[in-house]
Amino acid sequence: MPTTPDTPEDRTGSPGPTGRSAVRALLRLWPYVRPVRVRLFTAAFIAVVASCVGLVIPLVLKWMVDGPIADRDPRGVWLGALYLLLLGVGEALLFGLRRWLVARPLSNVEAEMRADLYRHLQRLPVAFHDRWASGQLLSRGTTDLMLLRMFLAFPLTFLLVNGVTILVGVVIMLMQDWTLGLVMLAPAVPLIALSAVFEKRYAHVARLAQDQVGDLTTVVEESVLGIRVIKGFGRHRSQARAFRDLSRTLRGTELHKARLLAAIWAVIMTLPEVAIGATLVVGAVQVASGGLSAGTLVAFLSTALALRWPVESIGFLLAMSQEAATATERYFEVMDEEPESGEPAVRAARTPVPGGGSRGPASPDRAREGLRFDNVRFRYPDAPPGSRPLLDRIDLHIRPGESMALVGATGSGKTTLTALVPRLHEVTSGRIALDGEDITAMSREELRSMVAVAFEEPTLFSASVGDNVLMGTDGSAGDAELDRALSVAQAGFAHALPQGTATQVGEQGLSLSGGQRQRLALARAVVGRPRFLILDDPLSALDVHTEAAVEAALRQVLSDTTALIVAHRPSTVLLADRVALLSDGRITAVGTHHELLRTNAEYAHLMSGGHAPEETQGPGEPGEPQEEEDDER
Repeated sequence: MPTTPDTPEDRTGSPGPTGRSAVRALLRLWPYVRPVRVRLFTAAFIAVVASCVGLVIPLVLKWMVDGPIADRDPRGVWLGALYLLLLGVGEALLFGLRRWLVARPLSNVEAEMRADLYRHLQRLPVAFHDRWASGQLLSRGTTDLMLLRMFLAFPLTFLLVNGVTILVGVVIMLMQDWTLGLVMLAPAVPLIALSAVFEKRYAHVARLAQDQVGDLTTVVEESVLGIRVIKGFGRHRSQARAFRDLSRTLRGTELHKARLLAAIWAVIMTLPEVAIGATLVVGAVQVASGGLSAGTLVAFLSTALALRWPVESIGFLLAMSQEAATATERYFEVMDEEPESGEPAVRAARTPVPGGGSRGPASPDRAREGLRFDNVRFRYPDAPPGSRPLLDRIDLHIRPGESMALVGATGSGKTTLTALVPRLHEVTSGRIALDGEDITAMSREELRSMVAVAFEEPTLFSASVGDNVLMGTDGSAGDAELDRALSVAQAGFAHALPQGTATQVGEQGLSLSGGQRQRLALARAVVGRPRFLILDDPLSALDVHTEAAVEAALRQVLSDTTALIVAHRPSTVLLADRVALLSDGRITAVGTHHELLRTNAEYAHLMSGGHAPEETQGPGEPGEPQEEEDDER
């Protein structure tokens, strides 16, 4: 599992781009919010009305103090109390209605964003997944989207509501007495300046914390998937220490966030309290001198107290807005990655080929040309500029119905070469053709319906045995095809499982042995009767007896397809009609097994069990198998 994305410090250890605008980042959410905008705007309007209803309460108090209370009118007091009760109930009902309006649509927004992220991840090239840590992707699809839903539900609305409330409240206070209003507004300038400083600092720490959550998620996932290795080598204590160190780092970052929030909140709470105290003193002096009525002072102070929460919440709302902006950035970092195009890169005229399956160009004599590599070069996209290609000037022709074994030392690029055929990686230059047609002239869907692959590392999913195998078809295969594929792969053990082929294999198929997983992966490759078959050392985890049985059954399959087989053992090589030797990134010899044994010293050395000098691996080159596993545990 990869541990770092591209430019790892940028994704996992440092904040996002400096000088970025939180507003600009959050505006990218508009396409997801637009379908529910009517309910959100309605909810925001209702919240504004509810907040303004709360500001009417001080005016009722003013009327009560200067009217019924001053006139000693009990009936007026009771009437005023009824007004206050109705206003309070109305405010509560309006806020409840707002919450009801936003709950369902915002859950839909989160679900849509999560579904889009998953779909996009499926379309991104293998090179992207090689660079990015799975925990970083997982945290973007869970924690970050939860933050965005919370932001849309509360801070987004109340940034507007509190802004309107403060504006209306200030107007009411200035209308009551402009001198007291100026005293209350005195802290506004320092509050604005401090909020700007806080926003910049908190954005940095918020990004750091969210990236560290992704790192922690990666460690947990890798520890769960690699639990057998950890236990087998007794490394649980060192893994626990590594996890604890990351947890402490995240804890320190969260405490830094808490300190910043505490500092801004202390200032935001202190300055308005001082202003209210000063207003009380100045107002009391004016009431004593007869320049201001007691009711006006009560109404003014009640309005000021009603504005305490909108003002004090500024720090909290800014913090959540910064975290949401960071989550949005992290989400769109993935969504902005260029996916694999489903359309062909080059359009070419094609005509149907008798027998169905793949299609070739118009010329009938080229309708069945097999698999051809023409001057193919490959360098990983993140390789240093000017570096030597991992594969250089590959020329190879596998005739229709022929099986070609690909042999080479560890790190010579065999796995990379096979990955070029289904376009898991794109060639740097040159051309790969299936039956005479450039693979870039086909859509990926068409290409991958023609080519089946069995990888060296057999990956199974948390599904039934049958579902795992039938992933190699277009969905039209039935039990007969499933049984045939299991028979070819000598995977009859599947029928002896508790629920037969309906048995759930569990995450990564770890409930099965390595040999069993490899046989199911081989069955998945052959179940669809592909025109072209790519096998990356498909028998490495089998014992000699099972390997012989699989080879015998596989020979019949290979007679009906064009196959390229990565091989390390003579027994696997003997499955093929011819052998290609890959050395130093180039095809240096092609012939039958026996011809190469007689004429090529490097090939003879590899087949004798020795180790030819290993080539330096290119960036990101997957490792080749070095050991065999037992078939059964």
